[in-house]
Amino acid sequence: MQQVSSTASAQDANPAREETLPAPLSGKRTELADRHHGQIMLYGQSLTSPGGTAPPLLLVHSINAAGTAYEMKPLFEHYSGKRAVYALDLPGFGLSDRSDRKYTPRLMTDAIHAAVHEIQRVEGDDPIDIAALSLGCEFAARAATETPNAFRSIALISPTGFDRRSARAAGRTGGDGTRAMPWLLGLLRFPLWRQGFFQALTSRASIRFFLQKSWGSKEIDEGLLEYDYITTHQPGAENAPYYFVSGYLFSTDAMKLYRNLSMPVWMSHGLRGDFVDYEQKVLVQRLPNWDISVFQTGAMPHFEKLAEFIALYESFLTRLVTK
Repeated sequence: MQQVSSTASAQDANPAREETLPAPLSGKRTELADRHHGQIMLYGQSLTSPGGTAPPLLLVHSINAAGTAYEMKPLFEHYSGKRAVYALDLPGFGLSDRSDRKYTPRLMTDAIHAAVHEIQRVEGDDPIDIAALSLGCEFAARAATETPNAFRSIALISPTGFDRRSARAAGRTGGDGTRAMPWLLGLLRFPLWRQGFFQALTSRASIRFFLQKSWGSKEIDEGLLEYDYITTHQPGAENAPYYFVSGYLFSTDAMKLYRNLSMPVWMSHGLRGDFVDYEQKVLVQRLPNWDISVFQTGAMPHFEKLAEFIALYESFLTRLVTK
């Protein structure tokens, strides 16, 4: 893969978009681009203080109408200055390329591979830790099964692929191995209502409604809501979400990917909201490399109970060192 990296700001790459869309995270911004995944934006904070021993941490956001690296902001800010920490905007989201193209698990996984390659170029070749959210977990798991030596551990936050619907989809033998519904994609992209439908889906009221479903509560993060609104009102913002809604980004082999992970795995999820079906958790909870934590939260425990989340995650990481 021929990859070009630079430290040019997003404003240099796309002046019109930078005026209205601020970066979701602080730190150095690096653009990674090649013919496979297009241009993606990587945010990074190298460890400047001496004495740090933890490997770099890569954070991967979820996929929805408004997904960006902002969804990982509490973890990025917590670890900044404590260890090298990075996060990316996946293709089709944030300050990454939002062009009208086919969005697939392969595209998202290749973007993660590119981010890992850049992190190891900067920080050294040792394996890194990766933490992903929701559907981002499936892409992280695919990357970790394809290049297991690049990852010391993987943390899965409210991962998709464990529910009854995913179990039924696993029996499909379709050509692309996803839950794609071409008819729905065609309907959503029909010119007469393509823009109007997405605008209705991404009004502040709609975004608040969907965040409350994720939180299982009206007490959502207002900063995330405002950033979600801004990012969904950028040129091309509907392209990747329409593939998401149409099932193209959900893999039918997600559970197989999870069960094939060879490195230590920490899975966490909440008990509130619309994302609490983890029926297939029984397939992994007794595997020797898996640890599972459950929070009295919705699907974003790192927003709701950051201190508790960090304590349990750090306990997991500490056990990696002592083994």
